[in-house]
Amino acid sequence: MITASTLTRQPDSSPDGPSWQWELAQAVSDPRELLRLLDLDPQLALRPHAAAAAAFRLRVPRGFVRRMRRGDARDPLLLQVLPGAAELLELPGFDSDPLNERAAMRAPGLLHKYHGRALLITTGACAVHCRYCFRREFPYPSGGEHGRWQAALAAIASDPSIEEIILSGGDPLSLSDARLSQLTEALRAIPHIRRLRLHTRTPIVLPERIDAGFVSWLAALPWPTAIVLHANHANEIDDAVRAAARRLRAAGATLLNQSVLLAGINDSLQALEALSQALWSAQVLPYYLHLLDRIRGAAHFEVREERARVLMGQLSARLPGYLVPRLARECAGASAKTLLTSAAWDTLHSPPQVGC
Repeated sequence: MITASTLTRQPDSSPDGPSWQWELAQAVSDPRELLRLLDLDPQLALRPHAAAAAAFRLRVPRGFVRRMRRGDARDPLLLQVLPGAAELLELPGFDSDPLNERAAMRAPGLLHKYHGRALLITTGACAVHCRYCFRREFPYPSGGEHGRWQAALAAIASDPSIEEIILSGGDPLSLSDARLSQLTEALRAIPHIRRLRLHTRTPIVLPERIDAGFVSWLAALPWPTAIVLHANHANEIDDAVRAAARRLRAAGATLLNQSVLLAGINDSLQALEALSQALWSAQVLPYYLHLLDRIRGAAHFEVREERARVLMGQLSARLPGYLVPRLARECAGASAKTLLTSAAWDTLHSPPQVGC
């Protein structure tokens, strides 16, 4: 969740316009306001939608709202952020920690699931609250980021097998440039770190974050750096996002994208093809297409594995291989993500069925 301490005390505006912190502070947090902005009936936000928002509050930057279609209650961007009655359903198989991340926690905020790499929960803050978020009930450590990082950094330093650090959250780009610099300066002192990766949705929903200060921080990093973006629909990628991606590439980052396959949002050949094309227009490489992590409150977004395999077979027949993301699911306790083949591949090779 966004907290007041997350936002740094920096000027509200610059000669080029409002700062990203100002834009973030102006994010929409009232479902009724969001619906009014889209020329939809605010009564849609009354109970039980209000109860869903109380459990996991709405947060969406206004620039992202402007990419939504007015008057369309089924807009694919709106559906990702608007609290809904379906979130209140309790269904078997959906719980608060679908990946059992608590079991992988080596230190407060440090997850060590896979060989050679560890994930640092840098903050609990995000620029947007996605309704399918698998960490929507994550027990983020309390206290300031600096204090939380100390035990995690010590655990990383003590394990020479960890060569790659993944900054995640929340969203690491919710931190100020000064906080990010503080963290990466500490990581520089650990000699066995060879790669850095950032998982972030912020350049998609709040491209203003990729400002001169952030680009300078990124360009000065001593490691090869990959930035894994998170876009689910082609309509999320506009000129501002493409410009942000150019700035990230100019600073030396490799840009990848991971999506979640979401019912009613991108579970069609047309939507997935358009997403890959839009990503390529921003020179971002499609990386993963994830099956939904079964977090409580998100069952209405789930697409069955059989349907996902069919879609991947269709997509592979339409696009070159480098524009086809890898279909994957994450299983608690596994040594790697489970890659899923397309239905066409299954027909030829009859692989064993996989599942968590």
